[in-house]
Amino acid sequence: MPFTPDSQLKLLFSPDLIPTAVREALPNDLHVRPLASDDYNRGHLEVLKVLSVVTDPGIEAYKTQFELMSAPSGATPVSPGGWSKAQAYYVISIVSRATDQVVATGTVFIERKFLRGLGSVGHIEDIAVSKDMQGKKLGLRVIQVLVAISEKVGCYKTILNCSDENIPFYEKCGFKKKENEMAKYASESPTPGRL
Repeated sequence: MPFTPDSQLKLLFSPDLIPTAVREALPNDLHVRPLASDDYNRGHLEVLKVLSVVTDPGIEAYKTQFELMSAPSGATPVSPGGWSKAQAYYVISIVSRATDQVVATGTVFIERKFLRGLGSVGHIEDIAVSKDMQGKKLGLRVIQVLVAISEKVGCYKTILNCSDENIPFYEKCGFKKKENEMAKYASESPTPGRL
């Protein structure tokens, strides 16, 4: 499949948020850009399988999720007395120019807070690099892009959760170990109204 330029794609957000320095640090046969509405056909879900079980929702449900993620949420001031809707999800793809397939991906979503003067926090999630592309610093490039986006949209910090074995990698990316993560999955919830 020939490489599809950004101008021919429906992208999740403006590619202008992706730092030029990261684009230039990638090998010439790779391209970084926002998630495209048809990255389903470029193996986006296959790349995510290195992280967890991925159920294929089908192309229509994928596109619906894309539309929901591209919809602005919350509001941010653009000028005194003026407000605009703000993007909440930023998913990126690193694509092979030779195959037009996604080889790495990651997400940062923006949490609006009442703390820190109504600040925002970037949450990094779902960093994935296809098995055949691991060891080529693509994970580092994904993190660099996501942190840059988080900072460009005004977040006062960027955070992520990771396994103990991935701590050294994220420390090399500039993150520091802080606090602990707790999780409760919906399937473990007690019956509503009963504890």
